[in-house]
Order: sequence, then C-alpha cells, then structure tokens
Amino acid sequence: MSAGPLDGVLVVDLTRALAGPHAGMMLGDLGARVLKVENPGSGDDTRGWGPPFMEPEGAARESTYFLSTNKNKESITLDLKDEADKATLTELLRRADVLLENFRPGTLARLGFGTDVLAELNPRLVTLAISGFGHDGPEGGRAGYDQIAQGEAGLMSLTGSGPEDPQRVGVPIGDLLAGMYGAYGVLAALLEREKTGRGQVVRTSLLAAVVGVHAFQGTAWTVAGKVGHAQGNHHPSIAPYGLFHCAQGGSVQLSCGSESLWRKLCAEFDLDAEADGLVTNAERVGDRQRVIELLETAFADIDAETLLARLSAAGVPAGKVRTIDEVYGWDQTLSQGLLVDVDHPTLGTVQLPGPPLRFFAPSAQGETETTRRTHTAPPVLGADGDAIRAWLAGPTEGVPQPEGDDVEDGHAT
Repeated sequence: MSAGPLDGVLVVDLTRALAGPHAGMMLGDLGARVLKVENPGSGDDTRGWGPPFMEPEGAARESTYFLSTNKNKESITLDLKDEADKATLTELLRRADVLLENFRPGTLARLGFGTDVLAELNPRLVTLAISGFGHDGPEGGRAGYDQIAQGEAGLMSLTGSGPEDPQRVGVPIGDLLAGMYGAYGVLAALLEREKTGRGQVVRTSLLAAVVGVHAFQGTAWTVAGKVGHAQGNHHPSIAPYGLFHCAQGGSVQLSCGSESLWRKLCAEFDLDAEADGLVTNAERVGDRQRVIELLETAFADIDAETLLARLSAAGVPAGKVRTIDEVYGWDQTLSQGLLVDVDHPTLGTVQLPGPPLRFFAPSAQGETETTRRTHTAPPVLGADGDAIRAWLAGPTEGVPQPEGDDVEDGHAT
C-alpha cells in the first residue's frame, strides 16, 4: 500500500483560495484523485497571490502560495455559466465520491447544482461546503476571509503582546483549520456511507473552525465567566511556560506542566522550589512576572545552546525558536517526511511541505510504512482538461445513474 488509504476515491474540487483547497490537498495526500475545477483564464485566486513568484523562462509564472496548497491534484477549467461546461461538471459529479465547494451560501444552487439536484444526480455523493460564518443564521451570507474571521472569532484578542496589541496568527489559520475540519467531516461521511449507502452534506465555516479551537480559553468564559486576552509568549494558566531570555540576546522556550518539572528546574539552577508564593502552579500564575524575572536572572549568564543542554539534562521540556529555513533544514523534520520532491512541468523538481500524517501496518515481523510514497506537483492551469474529458467520454459502467427519468430536468436554475 503506497497509494494511500483513499486510493480509489474521486474528489471534485470547486473551491478556491485556501480553506477548500487545503481540504482537497489533505484528501489528495491520502491518495484520493482530486480534480480541481478552475475558472478559465485566471484559475484559482491564489495563482495571482504574491510575491514570491517563480517565473520560468517561456512559461507562465507560478505563485508559491498556490503551490503550497494544491499538490496531488489535476486541473480542468470550466465556466459554470456555460451549458457545455456545466454538462461536463454534471458528468464529473455523477462519478464523484466527494464534492468540495466554498461558494457563498446559495451560489451553487443558483448555478443549478443545489443539494436536491446533487442528491438526485448521485445519491452517494458526499458534499463539503465551507463558508465564512455559516450557511444560515443572521450573518450566514457574509463573505469570509481569514483575517476577518480571526478577529470576529476571538483569536486575535488572544494573540499579541497584550490586550491593546491584537495580532493575527502568522499563517491563515482560520482557513487552514476550516480545511482540516472539512476533510475530517468528509472522512466521517464516507465512513457512514459504508453503512447507509448514501452521501450527505458536511458544512463548516471559518467561524466554526476558530471557535472549535478556543480550547481552555472557551471554557474559561463559558464556565468561569473569565474573558481571556493576549499576554504575549507566556501561558495564561501554567507557569513557568513560555519564552525566556538568556545571555548574548538569546532565548529559549520551556514548559513546566507539572510540579515535578518545576522542582527539577529549580534544582538545576539552584532556585528554591518551595519559596513562599511559588509552591503551586496557581500561585506562580498569580505572580507570573516574579517567576519570569527569577528565571531570566538565573539565565542571564548562560548562552542559549548551553541553557538548552542543561534543561534537557535536567528533564525539563525546552526548545528554540527556529526560523522557517531552519525548520526545513532540520534533520528531525526531514526524518518525518515533511519535505517532498515533486516534478513540476515548468519549474522542474521543486520541494514542497510534505503531508503531516504517516501510516503503518503492524505485523508479527514489525511495522511496515504504508504512507503514500509519491506525490504530484500542483497542476498548471487546465493541464489535465483534455485527459479528464477523454476519461468522461469512456465507459460508464459503475457510474451512479440519476434517479429521475431525465438528467437535464435536474439542472434547471
């Protein structure tokens, strides 16, 4: 098994930008065949997002943003307002296991592909619909963009140096989380289809995805009535847990998630773990600044590498803050398959971030890795259109047939 656990699953991806394409890439990384449907001429919005761009001689420029979220896909261009192209999409959907869409709520129905039409066309189809703020409710029709959602869903109020300094997360985390939750929902719906024989619609949003990761900050409010706020690089409920400065302008991160770790830390640096007001985590959280000053004084004459070594020897979890280039050059990153080589038709061999999941088959002889072995580069716009149309023109054996008498009846807008 080197093709991935979703080998044989066909995904039609109508999404653009990031949330939906990320869900599609996750399914492709797991072995699904993902057919990316793009607008003629311009394609996915992210093809124009940059710099940085790669500009191969004699070929169209490629956006590294687009490359980040579209590996393991094929591209076909369709104008969904054109009847011939709508007919092509209809044939794709008859064969598909999964449809991904992130239009504004109601748009797909206006194009002639409402949920009733899709259910008649292919009863086994699983549809993932991603919106900005939900498909219903008083603001269900709002357009969704990641930074707006990060603010509206409370994440920015928890991120930054302090309450007066709200900051976005350094990647479009709302989009990425919506894509991840969406892929998770698709897998659950495919599993249920094995029992019922029918597909269903899975809906999520940027709002739901961000609220879904509020974690302890959510229950701090819903249960205890406490509103969390940004407070920089230190944890609001655990101390010491955060970034600490040391000699030569360096810094380290350390985490004392238990009282035993606090005692180990103090023993290593000749600090009094039983000092008045510092014995319990709750006391240390209540006097966090004192804890920070105590540790940074102890670290003041120790460079970062030496400090990390001492923390490791003492059994205290710690780490450095790596830059992106350092992460991709790190042996541990490489050992986990998090960098893959793909052959791009115009850029040649390029390296892309690899899939975050690995699969292993256990046996009496030990584990055998069954993770997908080979990956394809993000497609050039429309590169696979001819091949996909030729495939559609082939045998239809095994393709779900519509329940009505006339396929075209279901396509009226």
